[in-house]
Amino acid sequence: MSITSRVKKVLTGNHATAYAVMQARVDVIPAYPITPQTTIVEKLDEFIENGLLDASMIRVESEHSAMAAAIGASAAGARTYTATSSHGLLYMYENLWWAANARLPIVATFVTRAIGPPWNIWSDHQDIFTLRDTGWILFMAKNAQEAYDLTIQAFKIAENPNIRLPVGVGYDGFYTSHTSEPVEMLSQDEVDSFLPDKRAIKPLLDPEHPYTIGNLPDASFNFLIRKNMWSSMESSLDYIRKVGYEYYLLTGRNYGDLVDKYRTDDAETIFVSIGAMANEGIVAVDKLRARGVKVGHMALRLLRPFPTAEVLDVLDGADRVIVFSRALSMGKGGVLFTELADLAYRYHLDIDVYDVVVGLSGVEVVDNDFIKIFRDVSEGVFDNKETIFLLGGKYV
Repeated sequence: MSITSRVKKVLTGNHATAYAVMQARVDVIPAYPITPQTTIVEKLDEFIENGLLDASMIRVESEHSAMAAAIGASAAGARTYTATSSHGLLYMYENLWWAANARLPIVATFVTRAIGPPWNIWSDHQDIFTLRDTGWILFMAKNAQEAYDLTIQAFKIAENPNIRLPVGVGYDGFYTSHTSEPVEMLSQDEVDSFLPDKRAIKPLLDPEHPYTIGNLPDASFNFLIRKNMWSSMESSLDYIRKVGYEYYLLTGRNYGDLVDKYRTDDAETIFVSIGAMANEGIVAVDKLRARGVKVGHMALRLLRPFPTAEVLDVLDGADRVIVFSRALSMGKGGVLFTELADLAYRYHLDIDVYDVVVGLSGVEVVDNDFIKIFRDVSEGVFDNKETIFLLGGKYV
């Protein structure tokens, strides 16, 4: 039976995503399995076989082909979805640029997983950060509820005719993808009312008026394509906020702020992280607050376009920000740190930004890691000119 009323189920992040995709009534799902993404498309296949979802599952031979098929389906006007992880995302990478440059409203899930060698199936964020410059709008969820909610919102954002950019929703492999937790789902009627009519998607391809796509134009044309994508990405911020606020009115869960703020109003120190480890940062804040320490946590839900206004608002009045990155830019530092450091420089913030690299290759990050870093930074063990590597509670 389809979901006809609002219910709460205990679901993994992957199954929560699959339910959101089913309720979005997608038309085409090109898929190739890869851990830890596989159970999303397996569940969607089950929905199709059981008659709960009227969609075509295209079982391709690789992730590169999965995105190629998604490009074709979306260009023909179909509501299209796919998912991948890690090396699958890298194999898909070339076509991710084609999808964005063709302004196709594809929605995809990127279940984060470390990139080898050596072989590794655990989560870090190197894979999703390779997408920063492609032209995809990128979200990052910290739990299964956010995975469900952001997936539904992604379809509405991607299909806005003034945006027409693909949208990716990321979350941590195993920490979120395979952990079961209560998830409140909307009724099918609510989702149908929230999302635009699929028939409103203007196809890129028109058999009655054929033309060439992807030929070799003048270089200035390519330049303008990227500039126009930049403009759409920048202007999409207001619409993403609007969609998040509409979803708040529907559910009581606020996505309009674009960042998840926790006890930041009077905080002198702000922790910043993304994904599942944000939950540990929140626990650390409560423990430090119990000791009388003014500290807060900010989790970025939106990676691209970057939510500059919201981040500046959170950092206003703080003395320091400690950025926890689960991805490393070799020779530069933590990837998330570079985002915050750039912001501090551009807007002349009188704030110290600390660079902490944790959790690479799936190493567990716990609340005591946040507390240890806070203590040592406060005692002057580190300054803000170095990259700090913390592995299992020890510096390396």
